[in-house]
Amino acid sequence: MRERFLRALRGEPVDTTPIWLMRQAGRYLPGYRALRERHSILEIARTPELSAEAALEPLRLFDLDAGVVFADISLPLTGLGVDFRIDPGKGPVVPHPIRSEEDVRGLTPFDPRSVGFVAESIRRFCAEERERPIVGFAGAPFTLAAYLVDGGASREHPETRRLLYSAPERFDRLLDTLTEMTIRYLTLQARAGAHALQLFDTWAGLLPPGEFVRHVRPGLQRIFEAMRSTGCPTIYFSTGSAHLLSTFGELGADALGVDWRVPLGEVRARVPGLALQGNLDPAALLGPRKRYLAAAREVLDEIPDRRAHVFNLGHGILPETPPEAVEALVEFVHGHGRRRGSVGARRRAA
Repeated sequence: MRERFLRALRGEPVDTTPIWLMRQAGRYLPGYRALRERHSILEIARTPELSAEAALEPLRLFDLDAGVVFADISLPLTGLGVDFRIDPGKGPVVPHPIRSEEDVRGLTPFDPRSVGFVAESIRRFCAEERERPIVGFAGAPFTLAAYLVDGGASREHPETRRLLYSAPERFDRLLDTLTEMTIRYLTLQARAGAHALQLFDTWAGLLPPGEFVRHVRPGLQRIFEAMRSTGCPTIYFSTGSAHLLSTFGELGADALGVDWRVPLGEVRARVPGLALQGNLDPAALLGPRKRYLAAAREVLDEIPDRRAHVFNLGHGILPETPPEAVEALVEFVHGHGRRRGSVGARRRAA
């Protein structure tokens, strides 16, 4: 198996900088668009042969160093007895938000069998793609809580923050439930064959440092500690959270995914010891080739020694992205990494 992605997450020598892209299986690709003409997002995610095909398509087209499970962070909520849907352009929508004490206590104990289709999708991917690893993932407890409490995506998630401040013990009980669910969900993916695990915390940046440390960090630490027994390297990704960087080194993740708002060199100086993933602005790929390759070079040059860096976007790839831009980016990252003398370049890690 090609190991450079996993080796970079562990801080080991690689022959060149590895690259994969968040949402690399999705709406910018012709095969996925054809699937979406016949199936909803949830139908694809819940049908292993379809979700595995969506995950495999970008690896057939581009020389990416890892695949990623085709799923949505809302999928395991079914195992808690939560009714939800996914609206195109809006994401998860929860018709009956979880806010009262009765709502929280009414959540059913999570059964991993409720998301067995995710495990089967991973097994199908691994049966066909033996060369490159696959990334499993889950939503972080706070981000899932934000969808549950506000009923869907929101710029400010006012009801979530109201619950945190007005009923902190109830909010913590909700986070505890989601933490245990996430541990079991990620463990399921690791046992099915996932090689690395990423936790998405899209809305953590809404919190001030004190509230993050008091309410969110303990659950994240429990998750990453539990994942150590799987042997999978772990990645924590959040957005708009530069003010929380000083707390991220204590979470227990092996790597930190970084959005495009802060230079990687600054992150490495503030959070030493962690591998970094990122962080090209996804919108750069909508511009001319010369411009997005120059932007990619700037990202690579933030890590001059090339150690412990996985190239990625600072968020998910945009649906308007031309596939040829992805192909050019992947080739450039691999070529630039080799030319600039990646650590261990004469000992191929792939």
